[in-house]
Amino acid sequence: MKPIPFDHTWPYEKQMGEIYIAECPYCKSRNVLTHMKEELLEKAKDKVKQRLNMPCCLRTMTILEADEDYFWTNEKLR
Repeated sequence: MKPIPFDHTWPYEKQMGEIYIAECPYCKSRNVLTHMKEELLEKAKDKVKQRLNMPCCLRTMTILEADEDYFWTNEKLR
């Protein structure tokens, strides 16, 4: 499989068991608390595709995989 380009990534933070995104890539809202659970994040780290509905603008991010800092998606976000 071809590597995912870096412009298809978006940073996230995990604080107190909650998953935050500093800025929404779609509507530019700041400090977005996602509805993603830690179990789903762990699945994404195991390269199981996840869908993340952004609560600020109702757009959906398809996460192909995740690491400790970034979501790796199927679309260009940067």
